[in-house]
Amino acid sequence: MAKKTKRTTEVIDKLPDNTHIAGAGLVESQRITDTLETNYMPYVMTVILSRAIPEIDGFKPSHRKLLYTMYKMGLLTGARTKSANIVGATMKLNPHGDAAIYETMVRLSRGYQALLHPYVDSKGNFGRAYSSDMEYAASRYTEAKLDPIAAELFRDIDRDTVDFIDNYDSTMKEPTLLPVSFPSILVNNNVGIAVGMASSICSFNLQEVCDTAIALMKDPEHDISDTLKAPDFPGGGLIVYRREEMEKIYSTGRGGVRVRSVYSYDKAANCIDITQIPPTTTVEAIIKKMTELVKNGKVREISDVRNEIGLNGLKITIDLKRGVDPDRLMNKLFAMTPLEDTFSCNFNILIAGVPRVMGVREILEEWTAFRMECVRRRVYFDLSRAKDKLHLLQGLSKILLDIDKAIRIIRSTDEESEVVPNLMIGFGIDEIQAEYVAEIRLRHLNREYILKRTEEIGKLESDIREMEEILGSAARVRGIIVDELREISKKYGQPRRSQLLYASEMTEFSEEEKEEVPDYPCTFFFTAEGYFKKITPQSLRMSGEQKLKEGDRIIQTVESSNAKDLLFFTAQGTVYKAKASDFPDTKASVMGDYVAGKLGFEERETAFHMVVTADYSGMLVFFFENGKAAKVELSAYATKTNRRRLVGAYSDKSPVVAIVHIAEDTEFLLTSTSGRRLLMHTGAVSVKATRNTQGVQIMTLKGSHRLERVELFEEGMVAKPNRYRTKTLPAAGAMPSAEDVGEQLTLT
Repeated sequence: MAKKTKRTTEVIDKLPDNTHIAGAGLVESQRITDTLETNYMPYVMTVILSRAIPEIDGFKPSHRKLLYTMYKMGLLTGARTKSANIVGATMKLNPHGDAAIYETMVRLSRGYQALLHPYVDSKGNFGRAYSSDMEYAASRYTEAKLDPIAAELFRDIDRDTVDFIDNYDSTMKEPTLLPVSFPSILVNNNVGIAVGMASSICSFNLQEVCDTAIALMKDPEHDISDTLKAPDFPGGGLIVYRREEMEKIYSTGRGGVRVRSVYSYDKAANCIDITQIPPTTTVEAIIKKMTELVKNGKVREISDVRNEIGLNGLKITIDLKRGVDPDRLMNKLFAMTPLEDTFSCNFNILIAGVPRVMGVREILEEWTAFRMECVRRRVYFDLSRAKDKLHLLQGLSKILLDIDKAIRIIRSTDEESEVVPNLMIGFGIDEIQAEYVAEIRLRHLNREYILKRTEEIGKLESDIREMEEILGSAARVRGIIVDELREISKKYGQPRRSQLLYASEMTEFSEEEKEEVPDYPCTFFFTAEGYFKKITPQSLRMSGEQKLKEGDRIIQTVESSNAKDLLFFTAQGTVYKAKASDFPDTKASVMGDYVAGKLGFEERETAFHMVVTADYSGMLVFFFENGKAAKVELSAYATKTNRRRLVGAYSDKSPVVAIVHIAEDTEFLLTSTSGRRLLMHTGAVSVKATRNTQGVQIMTLKGSHRLERVELFEEGMVAKPNRYRTKTLPAAGAMPSAEDVGEQLTLT
């Protein structure tokens, strides 16, 4: 049933001067599903089938077109040529910009170091896969040719082993697949992102892949893990090996492979040298993350980190502080930086134009079926050629019986067009044989030449029988493939680059593992302008007057220790958490650390109060200008993830007059701008679960009056305390008596 499309027309504008353009000024509406089907779906299919997902030969179309162009340019042997020449020639098959084609060649090159077995032998600066800062040079400066292993990609391609199709403008032919003689789909990593799906195939060692393919051809029930240990990455690294996870990848084609960096410790220089990193990251990303950790105080063992990539390859150097355990530090960095990362596997491959996620066994079975078809087509091609040659030689052998007769027939024929028919009649041969005989040069019409040629008949008949037997036996075809795989494994195989690190032998870093922070007594000073000092008792005794910024003053002095946590409350309703050990020991003669800069405050945030704690016990009481008070347990500010900044630290509905940390409920003396005083007990205020609670009304205020001062009550502060106490809250309080009028200390 045909879909009905609703058409709506609307005149948008009138055309001047009686000009008429068909369809102009009209708007046509159609269903979104029709738009997706006609416009979006073709694009989706193009990306999936012609760009992002590799096929069973291990290549995407862009790879295949580039390599085939280089093969046709004769770059499998001989000298290199400028990369620009290769890019230009490839555009005859690949109608894309030169930048995209050149980038494809860079990724396949030996210089880029992204593949276990590069297909392009490069000369010049091709960048590095492990560095985002090392850009490759322009194509006019670099040279390339095909690497020797590329010969295995094109073996017998001219013997009808694969199908050929027209290029985009039907001026050339190109192969639909390459007749790869080894499972290149698993030997070199391949990553692509399509629409609604992706492909991520890790690389495996060539020898192990060949051994596994051979074993599966001999025994379909072969245990893959016995011959295929684990992936093998170009940059090496240590693979964290768990057999059950590896078997999951082998069976389903999905999973993750954890890769750790390889490092060594130089005791003399007290530094760590990292020489191998995971394939999913870069040197710059690792250094950036470590720098952030050092800056934020999460890693204190590092004094410097440097990028030392040179002629010898990748190298990251980490200078350590004195007394640091390098192995313990690396375990920490493995957990907090890309020095340990996971390669996500998604073995999505196009099989007969259909994307399929397959395990290793299924991939090798599909590759074997593809390769068997290539070998059969090659054998059939050779068989056809052999039969044709045998047919010609059989005709030539009949000439051997009477060469003189052949000469007489040719000499006695008046017309050239009658030579072939007369030879056919004279010797009882067909037209093809007669044509072949007629084309023999006069110098070859001797018995010796003809005898040498006809000696091939016996060998050809033997070869034909052999090839017919091969075509009739799948086992014989598999035997040919096995021999080729063994030859390739022996010729191009190389030792594993990625070694295995068994999970049972690893030391994992635990987030709960507390870093040993030296604990010693010290005094904390916090100023109105937001400066913080941590001074040891010895330094405090030796120092003189406290140095402060002009106009600044110390508002909090706390005797504590270096192992405590610090909470800095800002006027914008946030709290920043830090450790006292994050701040260096200092002296009274220095200004101290500016907390906003040290902890990375947001713009316009200023700290006005500090809380010191070790176990987040006790309560915080917030007093607001509107006469309200809120009581929140300090444990509400403890977080498992060590977050530095917490928003919603307290209510911002009214300005805060004072924040007080108490271990148990006690009394406070409140004074309003009207002069009234109220003596209240915090037990009358219930504890709230939320940090930004507005609290409860404690003191009633009239007009524009507000709460001005809060003081921790001590005996003797007022002559008659009961004058200011009340049985119920909120209360207005009482005006001070004559004997209580005096200067009070303000608690902030």
